[in-house]
Amino acid sequence: VGCNHNEDVAIFAVDSLRQLSMKFLEKGELANFRFQKDFLRPFEHIMKKNRSPTIRDMVIRCVAQMVNSQAANIRSGWKNIFSVFHQAASDHDETIVELAFQTTGHIVINTFQQHFAAAIDSFQDAVKCLSEFVCNAAFPDTSMEAIRLIRHCAKYVSERPQALREYTSDDMNVAPGDRVWVRGWFPILFELSCIINRCKLDIRTRGLTVMFEIMKSYGHTFEKHWWHDLFRIVFRIFDNMKLPEQQTEKTEWMTTTCNHALYAVCDVFTQFYEPLSEILLEDIFTQLQWCVRQDNEQLARSGTNCLENLVILNGEKFSPEVWNVTCSCMLEIFQNTSPHALLTWRPAGQDEEAAEGKHFEADFDSQSQSSYDRALSERGHSQMSSDDTWKGKSNARVSDQRLFAGLLIKCVVQLELIQTVDNIVFYPATSKKEDADNMAAAQRDALEQSEAEGEESLPDQGMYRHMTSAHLFKLLDCLLESHNFAKEFNSNNEQRTALWRAGFKGKSKPNLLKQETSSLACSLRILFRMYSDPKLQDSWPDIQTRLLLVCTEALSYFISLTSESHREAWNSLLMLLLTRTLRLPDDKFKPHASCYYPQLCEMMQFDLIPELRAVLRRFFLRIGSVFQIAAPDGAPARTPIS
Repeated sequence: VGCNHNEDVAIFAVDSLRQLSMKFLEKGELANFRFQKDFLRPFEHIMKKNRSPTIRDMVIRCVAQMVNSQAANIRSGWKNIFSVFHQAASDHDETIVELAFQTTGHIVINTFQQHFAAAIDSFQDAVKCLSEFVCNAAFPDTSMEAIRLIRHCAKYVSERPQALREYTSDDMNVAPGDRVWVRGWFPILFELSCIINRCKLDIRTRGLTVMFEIMKSYGHTFEKHWWHDLFRIVFRIFDNMKLPEQQTEKTEWMTTTCNHALYAVCDVFTQFYEPLSEILLEDIFTQLQWCVRQDNEQLARSGTNCLENLVILNGEKFSPEVWNVTCSCMLEIFQNTSPHALLTWRPAGQDEEAAEGKHFEADFDSQSQSSYDRALSERGHSQMSSDDTWKGKSNARVSDQRLFAGLLIKCVVQLELIQTVDNIVFYPATSKKEDADNMAAAQRDALEQSEAEGEESLPDQGMYRHMTSAHLFKLLDCLLESHNFAKEFNSNNEQRTALWRAGFKGKSKPNLLKQETSSLACSLRILFRMYSDPKLQDSWPDIQTRLLLVCTEALSYFISLTSESHREAWNSLLMLLLTRTLRLPDDKFKPHASCYYPQLCEMMQFDLIPELRAVLRRFFLRIGSVFQIAAPDGAPARTPIS
């Protein structure tokens, strides 16, 4: 009758139900009875079936009155009450939503405080009901307030775990130790994850923040296997199947929610390293790799950034096995983000243009932009003469632009990764400071002394001391592979010109100079550090062989460069190489000096910066004294034999 189309009849029925229910509620409910569930079910039914705002409003008011006057006697009836409010939560009528939310808030703040044990059975329903209020996009203020109430529910679970443990019900198959999780924490964290997946940006951001706040505040009480369940929920945030279909929404989701979640996961991992390292580390690395592989620059940068923070903050607690996993993860990211297509890409219809392409073989670094524009416009006219070929080419260009955008992100990630390795091994800003000190020392021309002092005064905060030589060599291989790729690309003038003409990367021809120099600089820092590490004395011969090979190759490549700007990019790298070699003791300096001597002589003919000239001068002076080919100060030079 409460669903009757005639409102007067329905009102009469609902009022009769209210009076009847009140009578029943006054009697209370004995343990193990579920009578209240039955006599309150009609309110749920009417709320579900009757769309009349007047009747729905009346049902809410009746239930609110029962709560206000009979809260102490309600037991199994809480389930029906939350079900009625759950129906109201998704309504579009502000009065109904507001009225239902007021009573729900009153229950969570006051009634739970006094009668928590009686409401445990429907605690899950209460959280679900609050979640429904959050997800009603029409009332954002209510949404924010409902999230606050979910946060409040977490306080009850934390303060009254005993009540949850002792509560017995039909589902006795849950072990007593896990009841706090199953009845308390899990519903709260699960509903917050649903809010994150369902709501608009500002609401889901708040939900995400609260979710991680709860973990950070109460995580110390969680069991190991609870964490496992919890992170299965958390990682749904990164699940491709659940991401929005729309490209713009997907991009927004990645730059905001995924980004935020990534940093939060790493924070929680660091805070609870002991319980989480065994069960979670590989999953986190998988997630970081996923972030780096998405075509989203900010998310990719965040992935490498989080990897760096994670290792720097926890590296000293890593076991050798964990270091193995970490280095393998970096190796995989290096390989997955190497922009191989830069070397293999070919423009569409290249055969017809082969003859024309010969004009472009000259080095474009110095060619003016206007002549490039002119050449491009001429090509434009010739292509536009046939409509079909033009359409085909413009489609090819669209797909090229998509490819180029992805390649650009890979180039960025490679640079970020190199910086990450440097920051992990030597600690952030250490290398930058060393380069600045090298320059300053060369300007003062007081190289060895000031360098030796400077190095001792620096506290060793990097992870170098926690890593074995096998780990370092693994990273070294990544860096040198990245260096060789960049070198190959930078030397391939024809390919760079083709890419430039197709619109890759702006006003001048694309290059990977930064990748070429920073990867090698980091490799040299690692090798020189290992070469002077007393713990690795047995491996010094192998390290020396590797170092001589890398440095000789680098110097030979430098003297083969024809472009002034390219040589300039190598300044601080050469400073590093020569300064570090100069700092070696005589017995180690000798093989290096012998090996690099021809290249250093060749270097003399370039127009080098004053700082490099100062270091070279010192290098040759040292050669003179170490190999005893110069007279010591004050002694007369030997006269040559005629």
